[in-house]
Amino acid sequence: MAVRHATLEDMDVLMEIYARARAFMRASGNPTQWKEGYPSKKILLKDMEKDRLYVYEIDGQVEGSFVFFIGEDPNYKKIDGQWLNDEPYGVIHRIATRGRVPHVGQKIIDSCFEKIHNLRMDTHEDNQPMQNLLKRNGFVHTGTIVLLEVNEPRLAFQAVR
Repeated sequence: MAVRHATLEDMDVLMEIYARARAFMRASGNPTQWKEGYPSKKILLKDMEKDRLYVYEIDGQVEGSFVFFIGEDPNYKKIDGQWLNDEPYGVIHRIATRGRVPHVGQKIIDSCFEKIHNLRMDTHEDNQPMQNLLKRNGFVHTGTIVLLEVNEPRLAFQAVR
């Protein structure tokens, strides 16, 4: 098992992972969180340029993808609610897996906690699988944020270990 930065050579599998994630969301009662084609190659390339896009590998096979960084997320500056603290935090976005290996989402969150013990995430109100994963990992629903680029509300979560 390994976490590493995503590369251009990973693009085909990344597109496969995110297409599967969109289908899973629709099948799970969350048809609107990631519109068709999101995230695009352009978005993934931008994440790569910022060194924020990672893959989770098992035996050399990419099984998951996610965005992670430590620092302020502009989307999290304003919250209808209250964050647990104002300490430095890590941000996780766009966790997605190939669905071939169980608990990859869990392992991704664990790998982020190894970098910093204060994490923030957000998700769509219809994304029950992600909300359940977050709650199993000690995340607390702290309020609602609005995604600046699309002006859509998201449930905000934070965990401190």
